[in-house]
Amino acid sequence: MSASPLLAVAVSGRGLVEPGEPVLAADDEGFTRGRAAFETMRVYSGRPFRFEQHLARLAVSAERIGLEPPDAAEIERLAALALEHAGTPEAVLRLYWTPGPPGGEHCAIALVSAIPAWIEEARARGQHLVSLLQPRRSAPWLLPATKSTSYAVSIAAEAEAKARGADDAIFVDADGIVLEGPVTNIWWREGDVLLTPSLEVGILAGETRAALLELAAQTGQVVEEGVFPLERLLAADEAFTSSSVRELMPVVAVDGRPIPRGPAAVALQETLRQEARA
Repeated sequence: MSASPLLAVAVSGRGLVEPGEPVLAADDEGFTRGRAAFETMRVYSGRPFRFEQHLARLAVSAERIGLEPPDAAEIERLAALALEHAGTPEAVLRLYWTPGPPGGEHCAIALVSAIPAWIEEARARGQHLVSLLQPRRSAPWLLPATKSTSYAVSIAAEAEAKARGADDAIFVDADGIVLEGPVTNIWWREGDVLLTPSLEVGILAGETRAALLELAAQTGQVVEEGVFPLERLLAADEAFTSSSVRELMPVVAVDGRPIPRGPAAVALQETLRQEARA
């Protein structure tokens, strides 16, 4: 699924630049080795949702991959500059923090793009997922819960899912334990209880995931975090994924096995948008 065109770009030390203008040094390890941290969030009514939490997670990811702490004030300034220039209240904001060239300064980049048009179409029809084997990232050196630009495996997983006739993938480990999607967290409902994999299995602590846990608690929805086999997901009464840009995406089949659509995803999607625009 192709990305939307850039609406605005702001770079540390330079401010606004034209979207097609180069912004990284050719020897920046964020480019040459994928050693950079990033965050993606959705903008509602001109305000990035959970901006402070995303910025905090950016700092954690930077520390784990050996980068200096991000300049939070500069990144916030760049984000505001890019959003103002983009001039659209509903958008996608991406923040990058790279090490820069050897001996040089770190680089902060803020990108604003339109919300991809395919998302609402996919939400309306629901998504078909295929399970793919992925080792559990539980050891610290595997950088669990780290959001870096080393995204080749995620891209390959999405391509493999499409090659198998599905929309997206869901990772399971060698023991058949459900982990996460390439860019999403996974949820499902069993009766009145929502289930989602625990962070102990090495998945990314998604900010939309965190928001949904808070909103579920506020509305009295029971959520169980745990270590669950794929069979539990395949037998679900309802399933959906969550991510910052896609929000909640209903899942209508996994590995060719149909899963009914249900009320939880609809209710939480509405509650999420109300919270984001409050």
